[in-house]
Amino acid sequence: MSTAHRVVVDTDTGIDDALALLYLAGRPHAEIAAVTSVFGNCAEQDAVRNIGYVTRLLGLPVPIARGAAGPLSGTGRVTRHAHGEDGLGDRGYDRPMPAVAAGTAAELLVRLANERPGDLDLLTLGPLTNLALALRTDPALFTKYRSVVLMGGSGPYTLPCGAPMLDVNIANDPEAARTVVSAPRNELVMVGVNVTASTILEEPAIAALRAACTPIARFATEILDSYLDFYEKEWGRRVIPLHDPLAAGILLDPGLATAAVLGPVGVVREGHQWRARPSRTAEGPPPPSPYDRAPGTRVITAVDSARFAGDLVQTLVAGPGAEPTRPRRPGG
Repeated sequence: MSTAHRVVVDTDTGIDDALALLYLAGRPHAEIAAVTSVFGNCAEQDAVRNIGYVTRLLGLPVPIARGAAGPLSGTGRVTRHAHGEDGLGDRGYDRPMPAVAAGTAAELLVRLANERPGDLDLLTLGPLTNLALALRTDPALFTKYRSVVLMGGSGPYTLPCGAPMLDVNIANDPEAARTVVSAPRNELVMVGVNVTASTILEEPAIAALRAACTPIARFATEILDSYLDFYEKEWGRRVIPLHDPLAAGILLDPGLATAAVLGPVGVVREGHQWRARPSRTAEGPPPPSPYDRAPGTRVITAVDSARFAGDLVQTLVAGPGAEPTRPRRPGG
């Protein structure tokens, strides 16, 4: 089996989703095989326009399919607070509707998996609605992808004082999330807010990216300005968490994860929020409350954040097609 990663990306294309696409396009052993849109960081029609903008910037003529405009049941929730109305920080980009496949995102996910079984990885960066719809058509879908990596989840249950960030991708469609975590699979990896919130792009790294004079780096820093404004108000510093890029990084380089737990994941309501959690506490034992029975999911609990942030900046500065020059640490 090839060590190259041919990645199908399902995305609610906001700012960090766009960074994840730029990162994937810049890695030497990665290929974006297709991109599908879903509601979330912005309305679905904005998500697909943003896919078109980013893929044109990258010169990637990949298949694009339009996906769900809302969750399996209820009204679609759009999380615009950090990403602006259009998902890319309202910079005024010209974002015409791209040419899209005739079928839906769910249909494309099923077709690609059956045409190329075992050859593709699936990376999902938004609510899991498209995946749940695809599983209705093909319940064995995930057994045909080499791996499925989700940006979502909250990690093991924590102490009361250790509440993590909002688990937005799960909360936006908990019914779909429950369908996904219970489906048979080859490998399902959950990269949740328990690790993405502490994987931060610091101010010196952002300055290095801003100093580059390439179209990719310029676009990245333009859209990051809106994100930086939001997190400055939240955290008091102009830094950003690398939610979606980290999920892409762990798909390509599992060694970035320094700790993980393997077990069934439940989708649970905590107050007014929904979260996806492995059925164990931070100390290891299962929680006293009932939990869902499901196949094992690899839930990431610790990562080499500094190495990934360095890789991300280097990749965005170098642009698509460039070989990495910074030496990796042994075992990385």
